[in-house]
Amino acid sequence: MPWGTRIRGSLRPAPYASLRTAFAVSFAALAAVVTVLVGFLCYDAAARLVRVDQQHAFSAVVDDLHHQVTQGELSAKDFSSDPDHGPREELTRQIRADVQILGPGGTIVDRGNPVLPVSSSDRSTADHGAAGHTTGYDTAIGDDRYRISTVALGGGRGAVQVAQQLSDTDDLLRNLQNRTLVLMAVVVLGAGAVGWWLARRITGRLVRLTGIAEDVARTGRLDVEVPVAGDDEVGRLGRAFDDMLGRLAHSEEYQRRLVQDAGHELRTPLTSLRTNVSLLRRLGELPPQARAELIEDMADETRELTDLVNELVELAAGHRDAEEPVDVALGEVAAAAAALAGRRTGREIVVRADDTVVRGRPAALQRAVTNLLENAAKFDPAGEGPIEAVVEGPKIEVRDRGPGVPEADLSRIFDRFYRGRSARSLPGSGLGLAIVRDIALVHGGTAFARNREGGGAVIGFTVRPAEDGSG
Repeated sequence: MPWGTRIRGSLRPAPYASLRTAFAVSFAALAAVVTVLVGFLCYDAAARLVRVDQQHAFSAVVDDLHHQVTQGELSAKDFSSDPDHGPREELTRQIRADVQILGPGGTIVDRGNPVLPVSSSDRSTADHGAAGHTTGYDTAIGDDRYRISTVALGGGRGAVQVAQQLSDTDDLLRNLQNRTLVLMAVVVLGAGAVGWWLARRITGRLVRLTGIAEDVARTGRLDVEVPVAGDDEVGRLGRAFDDMLGRLAHSEEYQRRLVQDAGHELRTPLTSLRTNVSLLRRLGELPPQARAELIEDMADETRELTDLVNELVELAAGHRDAEEPVDVALGEVAAAAAALAGRRTGREIVVRADDTVVRGRPAALQRAVTNLLENAAKFDPAGEGPIEAVVEGPKIEVRDRGPGVPEADLSRIFDRFYRGRSARSLPGSGLGLAIVRDIALVHGGTAFARNREGGGAVIGFTVRPAEDGSG
């Protein structure tokens, strides 16, 4: 498969779930889990409390009845004679209970409402000789369930049946259960709505950033407006993304200008070489002196073209230098550059340096100082005095006694390919000082140039001191 086809396939957007939906579903799921857990625990606790409370109240009534029948000899007539003010009224007053009175043999003397069933155990209890003898059981009357306790009056005089309707408790708990389920549903739906609203607030800027990133990837345009509001992580992401686009735009502009400038500068030596190559076809017709000049001119143009290409490559790769920053003694850098430039130019170079140490890239710093020294040698060919390299703190400057720099050129000599009127007749590409400026910028400093008192120029650069961090 062709490389271009793979790239198109890799850029095809894959289906994805909305982050906003994921937030809302997560909120709803979390709320559902918490609500179900809390609802279950609350319902279980409430159900236990209700059942225990009902059981405790019923037991209290039975105990009270037991106490009444054991304190004195009561008959079935005592419980049925005055239902409003007698012992029966005291029983029903404590809880909502159904009371039925049994006579000897378990016959019903006073019916309950509803009528309670009389089992064999109830009849045995009614004929029991000991007062307070109690039996109990649960049974169904119609569609309702009841808890029944039968207490003997003693001496075979009968018994009293007390019944508590369990269906009331079940209805109460069922109602509580339904209310709990409704509340849980409301909480889950509310949590989903709140999660959607909160996710919309949180992800709104992320969605816009995503759209901008997709537009940049689709169109390649870098001059887009990025929302950078807020001090939270999303705001920081927006600012970082905006800064990244700015840097990419600057890099793209830098490369575009570099290619344009390089194309312009390469035309001159290439045109000269093309002319000389055409003359080579008539080399036999030229006199010996013209031949020598032609070959020398071609050699000079080839060297200039080679130097120009090398400097272009170095300038283009300068921002991607893989050399790691280390502690660098600027005096040692200046001494190494002076030794190299001295061998190349044959000029005397004096180095005066203090013991300043900075955090930087040694090879790049040496390249910058070497460019300054070779530039000074080029513009000071007479060599009436030594070239000086001076290190004072985080500043390196090279001083010469050449013709100096015209005032109109001082602000432009660090531009790529710029060559002043006085320099156009000299060899060079106009990139040496541009490389110096770029190296200074990478190390957190600046390049500077001024004319020297008594003649000559002072050109140099600064770097960030070691205590301010790495370059």
